[in-house]
Amino acid sequence: MLNRTVSPPIKHAVDFNLTLKPYDKIVLKNNAPVYAINAGVEEVMMLEFVFYAGNCYEQKNIIAAATNNLLKNGTSEKTAFQINEHFEYYGAYLNRACHNETATLTLHCLSKHLNNLLPVIREILSDSIFAEHELEIFKQNSKQQLSVNLQKGDFVANRLIDKYLYGEDHPYGKFTTPESYDALQAKEIRNFYTGYYLKGKCILFAAGKLPVDFEEQLNNFFGDLNFNESIPPPADMATPATEKKLRIKNDPNSVQGAIRIARPFPNRHHPDFKKVMILNTLFGGFFGSRLMANIREEKGYTYGIHSYIQNHIQQTAWMISTEAGKDVCEAAIKEIYKEMNLLKVELVDDEELLLVKNYMMGSNLGDLDGPFQIINRWKNLILNDLDENYFYDSMNTIKNITGNELNDLANKYLIPKDFFELVVV
Repeated sequence: MLNRTVSPPIKHAVDFNLTLKPYDKIVLKNNAPVYAINAGVEEVMMLEFVFYAGNCYEQKNIIAAATNNLLKNGTSEKTAFQINEHFEYYGAYLNRACHNETATLTLHCLSKHLNNLLPVIREILSDSIFAEHELEIFKQNSKQQLSVNLQKGDFVANRLIDKYLYGEDHPYGKFTTPESYDALQAKEIRNFYTGYYLKGKCILFAAGKLPVDFEEQLNNFFGDLNFNESIPPPADMATPATEKKLRIKNDPNSVQGAIRIARPFPNRHHPDFKKVMILNTLFGGFFGSRLMANIREEKGYTYGIHSYIQNHIQQTAWMISTEAGKDVCEAAIKEIYKEMNLLKVELVDDEELLLVKNYMMGSNLGDLDGPFQIINRWKNLILNDLDENYFYDSMNTIKNITGNELNDLANKYLIPKDFFELVVV
């Protein structure tokens, strides 16, 4: 009988041995790869088409984003209304997103309705027409949204810090303007669609309770499309700004400022990356971090402050982000550098390091809870040209990293003069 007078043993998350469920790989008749996690108890699924059609590949600003946004806005057989009505009828959701290197079209639906939805997705991916009136609506809505966002300090800060880090002509650093929307032409969008969707490279990811004839359905609707053309990766090089301390006045009536402090940083293939993810978590990567304890809890300068490594495939950056009262922005920045210095001169104690390790292992455990989360982890690895060894090495790094290693990394990377410093008020 269970003795309820004795507390159960406590097991730290760092003692867990996490495993990454392997995917099933399907290769369509056109050689397009499909990575799938067939799991789950509910009759739901997701299917994502990842095209190498992001900002890096466009010859003119906003072409990639406009093309992706307008995919659902009409084919030669269906209007935008009819397309959206079709997915709503089956209780499905079709989303699209454009990133720096890739652009996606993502379906969430009941598994039993997949066969009714794939024909329309094929139509979108092979017969979108990008009508002039739809483009005009897109321009108008986008410019209106941009005018609203430009009044927000955090929006402006996000745009400018990327420009300073990478250069305004780099895909990561350029941003939209009303003039760039006005310059969009339907012909340019159709050309981009032809080059990077009809004749581009596509990888598919699927997860959930997949139909028994899933492979057959994919081949029937997409196996004859040109989904595996080789597209050379762009070779854009960052050209950071020379001025590293910037103060921008955006709204004279603002009561707070948006602070961004960032430095260029190597991508996931660098040997320090996995260890720096732990240092970042300790520094500002979770609610119990040093930055939160100091600048939110002790000083009360902000509701929240975070540091993170940008999720870019090629070049990337280490970013500290917060919004603080206008009168305490400079004091908050001073405290950020103070916390950097403490990590360089003092070893983290065992108790705090164990807390960070448990948090990171627990977060990874949560990220593997269900087929959708698992395929997202795999997608991140595959698109970054990594395999399961990277996952297991990351888990081992979390478990085994020492205070001395974190101290060495802090002295290597947390150097104030290497950081861009931006305040938008």
